[in-house]
Amino acid sequence: MTMPADPDTDAAPLRHTLAGALAESGALTHPGWRAAVERVPRHRFVPGFYLPAAERDAQGLTVWEPVTAELDYGRWMAASYTDTTLITQFDGDEPNWQQPPAPRHGGAPTSSSTLPSLVVQMWEDAIVSEGHRVLEIGTGTGYSTALACEHLGSQMVTSIEVDGQRLGQAAGALFELGYTPTLGVADGLYGYWPQAPFDRIVAACSFRAVPPALISQTRPGGKILLTLGGWLYGYARVLLTVNEDGTAGGRLLPGTVSFMSARTHAAPAFGNPAHWTAQLTDASRPAEHSPQRITAPTTEAFHLRFLAQSAVPDAQMTTVGKSVLLVDTVTGSAALLTPEGDEWEVRERGPVRLWEQVETVLTAYDKADQPGPETFTLHVYDGGQHLRHPRIPGLPLPRP
Repeated sequence: MTMPADPDTDAAPLRHTLAGALAESGALTHPGWRAAVERVPRHRFVPGFYLPAAERDAQGLTVWEPVTAELDYGRWMAASYTDTTLITQFDGDEPNWQQPPAPRHGGAPTSSSTLPSLVVQMWEDAIVSEGHRVLEIGTGTGYSTALACEHLGSQMVTSIEVDGQRLGQAAGALFELGYTPTLGVADGLYGYWPQAPFDRIVAACSFRAVPPALISQTRPGGKILLTLGGWLYGYARVLLTVNEDGTAGGRLLPGTVSFMSARTHAAPAFGNPAHWTAQLTDASRPAEHSPQRITAPTTEAFHLRFLAQSAVPDAQMTTVGKSVLLVDTVTGSAALLTPEGDEWEVRERGPVRLWEQVETVLTAYDKADQPGPETFTLHVYDGGQHLRHPRIPGLPLPRP
């Protein structure tokens, strides 16, 4: 389909519609951020992306269809101003959108344009205001960076991205629109010392624990907003305030959200599940809790997965037939939960009794009347990081 002469003209009313929808949903409350959404052309940052096809393939994998202005102008423009995440990269493979790739079957997303409601929610939840120097971790396509530049001024914004090619494309789009933030190819685990200290740090990726460098690069009284997430794929957002003594603390935020892992915090491959199950020779016992409590597609299970991975931070989970397998590549521990009628049996091996540790957390959670994420606090200090709740014992996060 031939692309119209001026997509920017078509995009203007779509931007206003998007801003209105975000405001109506409650995701967008600050007039400065609303003005930024109304002015920044998101389509300029996503020349191409993948959308899921209506049906899966014969193997049950999601089919990801490439979308560009040349392939389908209407679909490309509409999706650019829909409140949805647009996947731009799989498995670190950056497409050439001038020659659109074939549809992908499955794969792990490694870069995206995050849905606009979450982008503005992150900036608003971090209480970012005029006059703040901010560090954004995870430039991605550059759309979120542009919103920050529009609202705060480019001179107040630093954004880093671990993928040099991705950053180069984002930089091109930003500079073409007149935005000139400080950009750098850098690992978010270490922040960005050349521009520190910052008043706010906002991460568009998830970490297993709070990187100490981020606390060191934040002014006393400054805030860090990031997503914590581990290898069980449970997530929680936390807003930390940095203290004069270099410690930090804050509450988990309500709601559910997920971000791609920082690449240095991604889960390691654990091999063939059958090799792990073959080593489980110990006698089984009745499980005190069903694994469905952390595998169900519910908001509570999402929250419990995060609490569970705080108890077994190196565990990963997969299914083997109808059974659920937990493996720990760090200690060599494993646990297999198998359904037996209406109950579950568990077999464990290794120095860490994985499911026993998870059961301890689930039992404590139930005894505490099943508290939501906003009732937990995170404390970061020299030597450790702990989730705390008045009725649940402290849950340590993995060492950064």
